[in-house]
Amino acid sequence: MTKQQAIQLFEQKQVRTVWDEEQEKWYFSIVDVVAVLSDSVDATAYWRKLKQRLRAEGNETVTNCHGLKMRAIDGKQRLTDVADTEQLFRLIQSIPSPKAEPFKQWMANVASERLDQMQDPELSIEQAMLDYKRLGYSDNWINQRLKSIEIRKDLTDEWKKRGLLEGQQFATLTDIIYQTWADKTAKEYKQFKGLKKENLRDNMTNKELILNMLAELSTKEISEATNADTFNEHINVAKQGGQIARNARLELEEKTGKQVVSPLNAKDGIMLKGDEGK
Repeated sequence: MTKQQAIQLFEQKQVRTVWDEEQEKWYFSIVDVVAVLSDSVDATAYWRKLKQRLRAEGNETVTNCHGLKMRAIDGKQRLTDVADTEQLFRLIQSIPSPKAEPFKQWMANVASERLDQMQDPELSIEQAMLDYKRLGYSDNWINQRLKSIEIRKDLTDEWKKRGLLEGQQFATLTDIIYQTWADKTAKEYKQFKGLKKENLRDNMTNKELILNMLAELSTKEISEATNADTFNEHINVAKQGGQIARNARLELEEKTGKQVVSPLNAKDGIMLKGDEGK
């Protein structure tokens, strides 16, 4: 199935979710839900015992639950027991908690919002704006970030259309683009900014975002113009797209005497305030 992972918040507690585009439904991490409802110090052990008891009782809901890979605390993708909304409603009945009813309402809202966003993509953009605002980003930065998301999607859509594979091939081409314009791979770039699991683009300054957008836009346009076919051809196109942004970066640095690629990140609070120069 086509999956998109997301972390939802219920009363400031994280609940890992996966959206199944084909079935148009959410799958929720059961152990995360258990942690919310039970306040157990070991939600994994609580769920393991509950699962054993329900299976012994012949509970069909537990039998029908399956596992999906989700990002664990250590950052790795690990198989996790999940349940869709209907299954979770039934499981919640087995967990005595005063939060059960509020949580059920929250789940219904999550499902409804996603379906609304599918019908009206502008709602997804509005939600992203609200999320970034809550984190303290400036309006100017948010506008750049949303534009970068659009341009990135245009590029990945072009790669998909050309038959490239998500995962390793996308990552390789992205690294080439970064390496060409910024002199750093994605991993090196994150290390330079002191990042671990954080999203690199969420920690770029306005100037970095703009130049990365130029690199990705150029890569997409060149791919369309040249009808790049093989992966090696796409590697060459990625280098060309990145070089356009590199040339712009070097010229800007020469004119201003300031480095574009910055160690600043979101935690520094500099770019959130729209004040990168201090």
